[in-house]
Amino acid sequence: MAEKTPLYELHTRLGGKIVDFAGWLLPVQYSGILEEHRAVRERAGLFDVSHMGEFTLQGEDVIGAVNALVCNDISKIAPGKVRYSPLLNENGGIVDDLLIYDISDTEILLVVNAANRAKDFAWIRDHLRAGIELKDISDTIAQIAIQGPKALEILSRCCDPSQLPQKYYTFTREMEVDGVKGLVSRTGYTGEDGFELYVPAAEGTRIYEALLAAGKPEGILPCGLGCRDTLRMEASMPLYGHEMTDETAPQDTGLDRYVKMNKPDFVGKQALLSRTFTTTRVGLKITDRGIAREHCDVYRGSEKVGVTTSGTFLPTLNGAYAMAIVDRSAAEPGTSLLVDVRGRKLAAEVVPLPLYHRA
Repeated sequence: MAEKTPLYELHTRLGGKIVDFAGWLLPVQYSGILEEHRAVRERAGLFDVSHMGEFTLQGEDVIGAVNALVCNDISKIAPGKVRYSPLLNENGGIVDDLLIYDISDTEILLVVNAANRAKDFAWIRDHLRAGIELKDISDTIAQIAIQGPKALEILSRCCDPSQLPQKYYTFTREMEVDGVKGLVSRTGYTGEDGFELYVPAAEGTRIYEALLAAGKPEGILPCGLGCRDTLRMEASMPLYGHEMTDETAPQDTGLDRYVKMNKPDFVGKQALLSRTFTTTRVGLKITDRGIAREHCDVYRGSEKVGVTTSGTFLPTLNGAYAMAIVDRSAAEPGTSLLVDVRGRKLAAEVVPLPLYHRA
C-alpha cells in the first residue's frame, strides 16, 4: 500500500490530484502543470517533498567516514554547508545521488531519493566504517520547498530574515519559522532561488499553510510533481532512474565534476580507474513537431548514438526538449541528430546544458 506524507490531508483539501509516486501518494498537480510551472519561474511555488529520505550519521570523524563512501570530496566541508554527490557501488555505477549537510564535526545529515531510501540505508550501513551511528529519521520529518524569485520575500514574513542562509547550498541548523524550529537550507530542484525546510512531521501542515498565506499577495501556488519535473528538466538536473542508474557511472552522464579522483579512496574508485568513458549527457531541442520522452533511441544518420533519458514540452522555453546520453563524438552543441519516437524519427539539435538559466 502506498504511503502518505504528513501533508496528505492538506493536499486533498486543496484539490490536489493524487497519484502514486515511488510508493507515495502525492499531488501531481493542483491548478495545472503549466500554471504551477510559471508561478515558480515568475513568483513562487510551494512543494511537499516529505517523501524524501533523511539519514543522520554521528560519531568521531564522521566527515572522513562519509568521504570514504561518496565520490565528491567533502573533506573540507564546514558546518552550515551542503554538498551534492553521487554515491557509487563497487562497479562505479550510481547507487543514488545525495545532499550532504554538515551539521557539526560529529554529525552529518544525508538527504536521499524516496524510491531509494531502503536501498541506500542498507548500502550505507554495510559500507560504513565502525564507530559511526546511522539512523533513518525520515518519518519524523516534513520537508517543504518554497521556490521562485519571491521565495525569500515570502519566507522572510514567517521568520527572522537575518537568520536565513545567505548563499546557495548553505543552511541554518535551527531557526524558527512561524514559531516552529527546523533546519532551513538554500537549496532546490527547480533552477530558481529558494529554500527547503525540514520541520517536525506534526508541524508540516502548519508551516505549509503559513507559507501559502504569507505568499498570497505574490500569487504563490501549491505545486505538484508535474511541474517539479518540468522545472528540473529545464534546469537540467538529473533524476535517479532516468539520467542515473546502478549501471551508469557519473562520467557517463555528465557528472564528471562531482568525481574527485585525487581523493585517497572511495567506493567505486578502482572500477572507475579501469573504465573508458565514451558517453555523456546532452540537451536536445526537438526541431520537428512532436515530443520525445525517455527511452527513445537517438541516431546520427543511420547510426544509433544514444538514448533519451527525459523529455517533454518545456513551458519557459516554449518547445519540446529532451536530455539524452549519447556518444561523446555526437555531443557537440549544434550537432544534428534524430530521435526515434514510436517509429517516427524526429529531427533534433544538440544544445548546451543547462537548458534554462535563471536571470
